Amino acid sequence: MELIFFYVFAVLAVGAALSVLLFRSPVYCALALVGTLGFLAAIFILLNQEFLAAIQILIYAGAIMVLFLFVIMLLNLRSDRPFAVQWSLPKIVGAGVSIGILAQMIMVFISPDARIGPQDVYSPERIADEGAMEIIGGMLFTDFVLPFEVISVLLMVAVIGVVILAKRRGHDPAGDGE
Repeated sequence: MELIFFYVFAVLAVGAALSVLLFRSPVYCALALVGTLGFLAAIFILLNQEFLAAIQILIYAGAIMVLFLFVIMLLNLRSDRPFAVQWSLPKIVGAGVSIGILAQMIMVFISPDARIGPQDVYSPERIADEGAMEIIGGMLFTDFVLPFEVISVLLMVAVIGVVILAKRRGHDPAGDGE
């Protein structure tokens, strides 16, 4: 039964991810991305990773997507045809490259020689003893502290850039005319 739910959520996640690529309206793309993140959280729950599912919803679908929607609304992007898909040479080339990368990833994961991380370092016994949150938190603030901080700085720079661009265009997000 879990396998059926996994396939259902996997198909829905891929469909929502394709919607992110095909919609022209940035608001619809952001909402489709929220759907993708929700379906991924459901897959995490099926894998008995409740903490990752909660983080997926709270951090990505909640905080990061609110930030994205804020930036989209601040830019005041409008589209006359929100559901129109326009194919062009760069989109076709991008789709071909994406399919090629996906095929390579599938080949890596079905290969018997594929190993993700050191073997037996994070065994189920160690996770049960120490707890998944302690292990993830320890890795996040020791081994991966630099990427964590770089991403936070990049998000802050993106928001500042959008605010500067919006002010330069003469857009008044408050709407009070001052």
